[in-house]
Amino acid sequence: MKYVDTPQDLTAFIAAVRRESGGRVGVDTEAASFHRYRDRIYLMQVSSPTQTALIDPVAIAAPDLGPVGVLLADPHLEKVFHDADYDLRVLDRDYGFHAVRLFDTRVAAQLAGEPAIGLAALLEKYAGVKLDKQHQKADWSLRPLTPPMLAYAAADTQYLLPLRDALEQRLHALGRLGWAQEEFKQLEALRWTGPAAAGEEDTYLRLKGAKGLGPRSLAALQLLHRWRDSVAEREDKAPFRIIGNDSLVAVSRTLPASRADLSHIRELPGSLARRHGHALLDAVARAKALSDGELPRLERRPRPHKDAGFDARLEKVKAVRNRVALELGLEPGVLCGRTTLEAVVRARPADRAALEQVGELRRWQIDVLGDALLEALR
Repeated sequence: MKYVDTPQDLTAFIAAVRRESGGRVGVDTEAASFHRYRDRIYLMQVSSPTQTALIDPVAIAAPDLGPVGVLLADPHLEKVFHDADYDLRVLDRDYGFHAVRLFDTRVAAQLAGEPAIGLAALLEKYAGVKLDKQHQKADWSLRPLTPPMLAYAAADTQYLLPLRDALEQRLHALGRLGWAQEEFKQLEALRWTGPAAAGEEDTYLRLKGAKGLGPRSLAALQLLHRWRDSVAEREDKAPFRIIGNDSLVAVSRTLPASRADLSHIRELPGSLARRHGHALLDAVARAKALSDGELPRLERRPRPHKDAGFDARLEKVKAVRNRVALELGLEPGVLCGRTTLEAVVRARPADRAALEQVGELRRWQIDVLGDALLEALR
């Protein structure tokens, strides 16, 4: 294992990896969203069949990380991730890096019908390796990183390649390798779609319970959320470390007028009421002072039109999906998710050609499930 924190060492390592025979690397990233206000990649791990590097993007400026982007975009080199979804999105968000020719061991495990698809469980089963997961929520923004943290990070990729081979053999034996390859190809199109891309004005509406609040309570939540965000940014802490979502929603719902009122809110710990009481009450008071015309209103999006028989047809195709999933030893949602089933029911395909026009369906799903879906819809 080597720690790479200079552009020269990074260039040399990536060049060496791309020259190696074997044609594949394990890749992972570590962020610090559990700790920091602004999430970013704080560590990248890359393992070839013979070596592992921990790449420090804090020490190496973004323009000098280009060799990592070149490696990810190399079509001759397979990139092995476990649960690639978030890694691919943050690599796009932070650096505009896009990976091709992927193998995702989590997706492979799902399609193999594995009951436990976490990396630790899979490595223990297929490689006899027991991972120490105590640093799973570590603060990767800290410098210097401790030796146990470095060992943990390295382990996340140095066993990925043998795990990949074992899962490929399993999928091949089950006749499902083509399924996985189709899913891996879909991953190449993943891009960052988080709050920064979508606009942050309405992020308070994503809090659990927000959409059940009345207009004035919603105004209070908007002000409280904005206050928490400003404190979190100033202190560079994850917002929930300032005050939790449940507390914000509860304060918004009850609209307290005094510190005594705060003490009666079950979801608000006394320590937080004492520390932030003034700010909480100030936000509520400002919400109460707004005129009715200034209060936020929820825009209710019209639901897609459903014909009279939609729900009955959906239940029929779900029953078929569940039966086939049981026969294959798969979770029903892995075989075909609800959103995809709804798209099929909405399209009402009468034959295979029409089924192939449903964009949400994969080719392998049509092969495995298509005839049964058509029969259920007749």
